[in-house]
Amino acid sequence: MTSTFPFEVAAAKTTTNPARQFAIVAHAGKLEDYHDLFEDFGFVGNGASWREHLETIVEEFQPELLDHLEFDETGDTFLAYADSPATVRAFLACVQPYFGDLVKLEKYFQQTDPEDFFQ
Repeated sequence: MTSTFPFEVAAAKTTTNPARQFAIVAHAGKLEDYHDLFEDFGFVGNGASWREHLETIVEEFQPELLDHLEFDETGDTFLAYADSPATVRAFLACVQPYFGDLVKLEKYFQQTDPEDFFQ
């Protein structure tokens, strides 16, 4: 099975909402090395900051995917709901090249402008 790190994927606790079949979670506050790297580049590193960067990546490379994701981050936790296993796979395929490890994330941050982001 392919690694989803730093994300965890699980069936949503309640599936009454068809847009919320799967939860994609990153406990940003517990990923100290990631948090430190965010701060090194002038970003907050909380759930909202993760969302902003991840949403930007998806918007650039697979904008149609945003129609199948629902973001619901809180505090130091990034959370996105996906409407299908295909959406989960597409999301991870899109963002893992940037968030899959610290080296990849650092390369991504080196080409970003902190003034383009709120968090």
